[in-house]
Amino acid sequence: MLILGPSGAGKSGLALQLMALGARLVADDRTRLSARAGSLIARAPAAIAGRIEARGLGILAADAVGEAVVALAVDLGQTETDRLPPDRRLTLMGCTVPLCHGISSGHFPAAIVQYLRAGRIA
Repeated sequence: MLILGPSGAGKSGLALQLMALGARLVADDRTRLSARAGSLIARAPAAIAGRIEARGLGILAADAVGEAVVALAVDLGQTETDRLPPDRRLTLMGCTVPLCHGISSGHFPAAIVQYLRAGRIA
């Protein structure tokens, strides 16, 4: 999953919440993207691999993967207002992935995990 948004939007915080639910980190910042066989691939720059910033706590070590296919993009710079939002897509480097806007709800990280596990039907 690719988390987008301006500085201070909560990207690292969301990543930490997802990691607490079993996700593994690819990159906390400056994610390197490439296209391979029609898929968007994310990798971390070597200098920050396996590290994530926790505001007010410091830089933490993280169980990270070398690269991953981006299956979903979440834009925390946009706030979702629709109860059942329209299907949105983001195209980067010729690859198209589903796009969700951020929501201010405690269940957002768990909902993302479920989306990634089973998909969206409506």
